[in-house]
Formats: sequence, C-alpha cells, structure tokens
Amino acid sequence: MSFVQSPPTLGDSFADDRVLRGYLARALPTDAAHDILPTLAAMGALAGDSLYRMQLEDRLNEPTLVQWDAWGNRVDRIEVSPLWKEAARIAAEHGVVGTAYERKHGALSRVHQFALVYLFAPSTDVYSCPLAMTDGAARTLLVHGNQPLIDRAVAHLISRDPATAWTSGQWMTERTGGSDVGISETVARKVGDEWQLFGDKWFTSATTSQMALTLARPEGNPAGGRGLALFYLERDREDGRSNGITVHRLKDKLGTRKVPTAELSLHGTVAVPVAGLDGGVRAITPMLNATRTWNAVCAVSGMRRAIALSRDYGQRRVAFGAKLADKPLHVDTLAGMQAEFEGAFLLTFRVVGLLGREECKEASADELELLRLLTPIAKLQTGKQAVAVASEALEVFGGAGYVENTGVPVLLRDAQVLPIWEGTTNVLSLDTLRALGHGDGLAALDRELARLAQPLRDAALVAAAEVARQAFDAARGWVLRAFSDDRPGMEAGARRFAMTLGRATSLALLCEHAEWSLAQGDARPRAAALRFLRHGVDLLRDVDAADSALLAEG
Repeated sequence: MSFVQSPPTLGDSFADDRVLRGYLARALPTDAAHDILPTLAAMGALAGDSLYRMQLEDRLNEPTLVQWDAWGNRVDRIEVSPLWKEAARIAAEHGVVGTAYERKHGALSRVHQFALVYLFAPSTDVYSCPLAMTDGAARTLLVHGNQPLIDRAVAHLISRDPATAWTSGQWMTERTGGSDVGISETVARKVGDEWQLFGDKWFTSATTSQMALTLARPEGNPAGGRGLALFYLERDREDGRSNGITVHRLKDKLGTRKVPTAELSLHGTVAVPVAGLDGGVRAITPMLNATRTWNAVCAVSGMRRAIALSRDYGQRRVAFGAKLADKPLHVDTLAGMQAEFEGAFLLTFRVVGLLGREECKEASADELELLRLLTPIAKLQTGKQAVAVASEALEVFGGAGYVENTGVPVLLRDAQVLPIWEGTTNVLSLDTLRALGHGDGLAALDRELARLAQPLRDAALVAAAEVARQAFDAARGWVLRAFSDDRPGMEAGARRFAMTLGRATSLALLCEHAEWSLAQGDARPRAAALRFLRHGVDLLRDVDAADSALLAEG
C-alpha cells in the first residue's frame, strides 16, 4: 500500500482569522466597519482560494531578463511571472495602495489599507515589495510638496485602474553597501536644463517599475549623507526609449525569487530633485517609515499563513496512531507560534493606527513620539519573529516541509529577507537609540503602558502587565546609565534594548486586547498573552558586554 499525505489547504483568509477580526471589532466604529469589512471579506476569499492556488501553480516561474531583441538592439526587458501580473491587477482594483490616500475613513484608512495588505501579501510571492515602495514614493512626494512631481506621478501611484497604475522602485543600495547610504557613489550632473545621473546601483528591487526614487550626489557637494540629494526618475523617456538605464543581471537570491532584483548602471539618466540638492538621507525618512510598516505587516501576515497551513496539516497528518492535532507536543508548539504572532500583530497594527493619525494630523504629541519610537522596533521585532515562526512551520511538516514542490519551504526563504530589508536588526536597533535623542519617546511609552494597563481586571493579566512595566523600567534605567557611562556598552546592548521595549509593548497590548475579549466571551487572547509572557520580555537582564565581546572572538 502506498503512503500518501494530504496537502494543507486554506479557507477564507478573512473569515478564518480570529485575530484580525477581533482587532477590527475593537478598532472600527460601526459605520466604518459596515463599509470596510466587505472589502476585506472579498480579499480574504480571493487570497485563500484562487490566488493561493495560482501561487502554487506558479511556483517555478521566475522573472527573466531579455537584454537584446532579435535585431541586436539592447532592450533590457524584464518579464515577470503570471502570478505577479495578476497580483498587479488585483492590487490596483482593490486599492491595496490607493485606499490609504483616498482617506474615505480618515485616520482609519491606514488600518483599512494594511488589513488589505495583510490578507493579500502571503498569496502573491512578495508582490508586496513594489507596492511598499509605491506607497513610500507617494508619501514622500506628498510630504515634500513637490507639486510638479505630485501632478506627474501620484495619481498613477494610487490609481485603481490597472491600465494607468504605476509602481515605484527604491534604488538606494550600491556596491559600497546598503545601510550606510552616505558613501553612495552615484553622481548627479547638471546638463543644460536637466539633471543626469551617473553611477551603479547594486541592488534594485522591483526594477520593472515605471519610476524610482534614488540618491545621488550633485557635483561639488560634500561627502556623507548631507551631500546626497533625493531624485525622481522614470524608467523610460517620453518616446519609449530607456532613460539611460542598463540592466546587467538579475540577482540569484535565497528567497523573494519572484521579485526582479537587478544590478544596473545609470548613464545620463534624466532625473528631477525631489526636495532640494542636499539632505537626501533625511529626505527619504517618509519613505522608510512607510516601507518599514509594510515590512512589519508582511511579517505578521507571513506568520499567520505559516500557522494556518500548520494547523490545517495537523488535522490531516496521522502519526503514531493519531492526528498531529491531537498530540500535546504539537499543540504546545502551535500555541507558542500563535502567541508570538498575536503579539507581533497587535504591535504592528498599533503602529499602523498611529501612522494614520499622524497623516491626518490627528496625532497627539505622545502619539507622534510613539510612532517615531515604535516604527523601527516593530519592524525589527516582527522580522525576527517571522523567521522563527516560519522555521517552526517547516518542522511541523517534517520532510514535506523541506520539499520545494509542497510550497512550504518558500515560507522560510521569503521570511528571511524581512530582518534585512529596510534596515537590518542591528541598524534599526541603533535607529531606536537615535530616536530617543530627538524627543521623549520613553516618557510617551511609559504613559502608553499605563494606559494599556488601566482597564485590566483579570488578575493574571494585571500581573502580566506589571511584568511588561518592570521590563520597560529596567530598559529605561539601562539606557539612561549607558548614555552617561558606557557608550560602547550601549551600542552592544542596543538590540536587546529595542527588543525589550518591543516585547514589553506587545505584552501590554496583548493584555489590553485579552481583557476586552474576555468580556466578549473569548479566552483565547488571554491564553496568548500569558504564553507570550512565558517566552520572556526583559532581554537585557544579566548580560555582560565584556563576555559578549569574548564570545564573539570565537
């Protein structure tokens, strides 16, 4: 008798998502919910059914670079997979970017948009990449108020018409590195009445996009980030010819293999300054805030997908005389994954809500401080959680989780980019420290934790919130001592500091949501909060920087 396993399936990704639906029940007023929930139901049905099946069928299709046509002309045309073409249409028609800018529900438009992203992204093989940069580009152009560029591009970037919708690239990384953009080598020269760019971009994602934002140094400007300027460019000239862009090759990557990531050169590429001729690194801040939020949302959506497939498989796989779902150790493993996911979800959507309020000029001073502090924290924490959950999911499937045509290994390969894109964990940990030097984020977070604890009545949740408070107090004390006494030690502990703030905030948010859920008759969020607590919150405790230095030597 042959041994045949049943593959996992997905249902309606919205109807089956207790966490998303519970959050929205708290976050949305009745009139907004009446309008928003049907759009999410439509996306959830699509993402869990036809789009997911197309994703599995599209597994072996990857982008290809056609450098020459039949007559010897250099064309550098990139063909993307059928799934990506379908994802482009769906994204435009469902307003996966445009919803945020239509502002139909004011500050809640960001919650609406990112709920769509959360449902859409896992079934589209990282089509979220160009969409994130498109959102970031639209936000950047609007924040800087460059009206000619707004008139030229923004309507395309937020369009619901697939025939007119654009995506945007973000071309920052050069051979000199990605995080330290201040040493970029691309030069901007004034030629007649136009600026032209000359240089090499070593890592350009979504190279098929109609436009891109990039950094270049105007001739004569000083070295470093302040000497760079932010430029807008389009891939093609008005007559359809390439805008001085040569694509050398597509990157052969561990994951995100559907994303057409290229090495390219700019040879007299016509470009337009977005916000003056210096301060380019500071000028990309609006873009990074948007793309880092996308990164966090896609991390939690990937975690949710991994858990959903694992849970369904547990109902199908029989081993040692019983279904996996009936095995206590399997149940315990899923519970740990679920708790991390729920903490990540609530932290991320707190940032989403703050972003919406900031854009609509409704945010208080404390909320602006929280947004500045929690954006890098949410990105770095969820990126690491997504990799851990994806790894556990592969293990749930045993050998099948290591076989490519099951569609399971891609969960881990694509998750691994999340701690890297838009700033590595270490870079963002240092950003968190820098954010403390530009305001009073710790005081704002202190008040946030007090607000979250105020409605708690369940004794276990009260105790858990107190652990979150104690971890925050320890982290605040640590950083204040480090700022005054031990700058090298402060940098060495920056990751643990940021993670402690993130986990403390996640736990407090879990407790708040759990208390509300108990009143609705649902004890599962309470179980998630208490399990998250047992995974640990204070990551700074009993760590010695000198010992770390010794261990790093090998």
